[in-house]
Amino acid sequence: MAAGPSLTERRKQATLLEIAEAAAELFAERETKDVTVEAITSAAGVSIRTFYRYFQTKEEAVTPLLTIGAQGWQAAIADSSASDLRSAIGEAITTTLTLTSDADREALLRTRGLLRAAMRDQRLAAVWRRVNGESEARLCELIAARDPGADPFAVRLLAAAATDAIRVTFEHWAAADDGSEVNPVALAVAAFDQLSAGIDRL
Repeated sequence: MAAGPSLTERRKQATLLEIAEAAAELFAERETKDVTVEAITSAAGVSIRTFYRYFQTKEEAVTPLLTIGAQGWQAAIADSSASDLRSAIGEAITTTLTLTSDADREALLRTRGLLRAAMRDQRLAAVWRRVNGESEARLCELIAARDPGADPFAVRLLAAAATDAIRVTFEHWAAADDGSEVNPVALAVAAFDQLSAGIDRL
């Protein structure tokens, strides 16, 4: 049995997420230019030295918050017992986007605020695009590992379809006046179905 993360690693990840959540909330409340590293560290309860140990810029500080969502649905795909990849991805999207607790709802609202801020600021938008690119690359690896005989081009297309389905859904949902009229789960699944429909040999 593989060993889990060490206590030190768990503490590090907890600290990174606390910084990311604090940064996201501040970016959602204020213009990006008005958010300082000092404000982020104060809200997160960490030192400026700790901040710069992990991040080079204030915009990069939101990366762990965005990454944790991608990791969650990638893990769901890897663990799925579905017989085909499209079904596995569809199930993973549904599972990871379905809200089951108040903490889930708070996290989703925090993400919406952050994405709205990214619509106003190119540096935050660049972080969002980079996280999606890294997520797509990781998904390619997962798909190829699950189906070693799959056509490499089809693997890339399917990874792109899955990643873009979630990305576009979240951007559309965040741009809505209050987000209430958009169901992210249904929209993301429908988007993936449409984007992946024409992918052959997988």
